[in-house]
Amino acid sequence: MRATAEPVGAPPLVAAAAGFAAEARAPAADWDREGRVPAEVRRELARAGLLAPDLPTRYGGAGLAPAELGEVAAHLGGVCSALRGLLTVQSMVAAALLRWGTREQRAHWLPPLADGTLTAGFAATEEGAGSALGEVRTEIEESADGTALTVTGRKRWVTFGQDADVLLVLGRSGGRPTAVLVETDRPGVRREPVSGQLGMRAAGIAHLALDAVRVPADHRIAPSGAGLSHVAATALDHGRFTVAWGCVGMAEACVADAAAHAAARTQGGVPLSRHQAVGALLARIAVDAAGARELAARAARARAGGPGRGVTETIMAKYAAAAAGASAGRDAVQILGAAGCAPDSRVGRHYRDAKVMEIIEGAQQVSEMHIAAHLVRRFGAGA
Repeated sequence: MRATAEPVGAPPLVAAAAGFAAEARAPAADWDREGRVPAEVRRELARAGLLAPDLPTRYGGAGLAPAELGEVAAHLGGVCSALRGLLTVQSMVAAALLRWGTREQRAHWLPPLADGTLTAGFAATEEGAGSALGEVRTEIEESADGTALTVTGRKRWVTFGQDADVLLVLGRSGGRPTAVLVETDRPGVRREPVSGQLGMRAAGIAHLALDAVRVPADHRIAPSGAGLSHVAATALDHGRFTVAWGCVGMAEACVADAAAHAAARTQGGVPLSRHQAVGALLARIAVDAAGARELAARAARARAGGPGRGVTETIMAKYAAAAAGASAGRDAVQILGAAGCAPDSRVGRHYRDAKVMEIIEGAQQVSEMHIAAHLVRRFGAGA
């Protein structure tokens, strides 16, 4: 797969993402059916510098600003949510390490995450701890001499868990939330591939069993007690941002496909687009997609202020963009009719994937609670 350029003036990696996405559009339906993004495609994404492109150049990244990272995610998300998912999980683990890792940890782990030598997985969700990550039960026990950690637990729905070389695992140590890196080739790590799920079918999702997996103590990221509020929170915030932009790409792709079909297809002797009901659907999804893009751009501007900035703006963008992707997918399938239901339909894939986007990295209802709480904090004192 050869990356080609998008319009003149685009930042190089944004142009590379556009070209990569253009060539991925046709085979993406096959990846969805087969349940995997081929290993060579993942390697090509790494060679193009599109795995953790916002990392500083000293760690092998390109130092992309949030707005540029967002455009990369939108291009990939517009053709294949699994490709965007690989960008998301690699970048969110890298972001957590960049902010909370020691100098030695950053030097050791970040370059291979940037160049794709290592594929990362974020292992947080458990059977009884989906959105409520404070309730994880995975145990992380420190050895008597303090040189090692033993990790025991069950993790679910790990994106690219079938392929990950290293996991950022959220657990508990002495009752306090703790984050630790676990290489998947260590004894006690067992993968259970997941297939046939509603969406993200090509993302190599797996459930993982960690049975007394022993890792060096220096694999702990930040002190115990900071695993959720600091490490996982940074990873999830970064993930929401790229998911939001990926959903923008999905929504815009659905608008484009629906409009092209409506313009070319005739019904009753007139173009489908001239039927009022169809025109209304097109208008609504176009407005939703445009609104989601503006909220994502606002989040990018807020995040440009540095670490910890733009958290609420990012949640709002992800909330709106996931909803826009879901409505655009649904209505595009309606406009395309049977063509929208075909096995190779891009809008059909996006319809399924968008529902997943309304759940991951904070379900819509959780986002509503956060946004409402932010408003009360902002305006409540003067009420």
